[in-house]
Amino acid sequence: MLSYFAKETPQNTEHQPVVTPINSAIIEFNNVSVHIGKKSVLNNINLQIKSGQVTALLGPNGAGKSSLLKCLSQEATLTSGEIKVWGNTLPLWDRSCLAKSLAVLPQHASLTFPFKVHEVVKMGLYPLTISQQQGNYLVDYQLEQVALSQLKYRSYSTLSGGEKQRVQLARVLTQLAQAEQSPILLLDEPTSALDLAQQHRVLSLARELAHQHNYAVIVVLHDLNQASRYADRLVILDNGSVVSDGAPIEALTAEIINKVWHYNPVVVMEPGNPAPLLF
Repeated sequence: MLSYFAKETPQNTEHQPVVTPINSAIIEFNNVSVHIGKKSVLNNINLQIKSGQVTALLGPNGAGKSSLLKCLSQEATLTSGEIKVWGNTLPLWDRSCLAKSLAVLPQHASLTFPFKVHEVVKMGLYPLTISQQQGNYLVDYQLEQVALSQLKYRSYSTLSGGEKQRVQLARVLTQLAQAEQSPILLLDEPTSALDLAQQHRVLSLARELAHQHNYAVIVVLHDLNQASRYADRLVILDNGSVVSDGAPIEALTAEIINKVWHYNPVVVMEPGNPAPLLF
């Protein structure tokens, strides 16, 4: 299932989804550099991001992880290079069309008006062309996905930081429900305000969206063990450059950790588990 309504409402044929082959490259960073004043934030980044995978961006503070996401959401201006999405240069995309297939969950999302939880999630309906009944059903579905159905009518401002983060995740998933391409989900430290159980719930959901629904998920994380467990691919940045890229067992070696984080870890390989455990 590419989009939520591709299965639920097959009679709607006005906009048929364009099915992207699993594990095909749908995002290309070609020689991307970003400078802010005299400071170099990203240096000559060359990456291809595939659908059907969770790609985790790792690195110390200031490494360029969030800046890379901001380039994709067009919040940051490239100094040089280009980004292509589904083969077309990113700035050439119509924003309303792009919003149906690319969504970002920022680290912090502030709302000053007294919205109810379901009203915040409904904001994700903005780019969609569905009936009110379908929209209400979709909102309920996404709240269930993030285990917040019981808070549907609560005031958003009264929620904890972790609950707000999950409401915002439901909003962006609603936004991607009618993606006409493989959906692109950008998550900037989505577990930072969550308790342990909810951290794993959110990352499990991200992996499910990638593996079962062909999403391209890019997630910024600080927890190396969570990245190793849930991501298919790790891209490690340091000082704005890619220093390691590959499957967890290849990209997250003791030597790389020492070089990037200046820490000597204990690396444990659990039998039957290809992802290393780090202590």
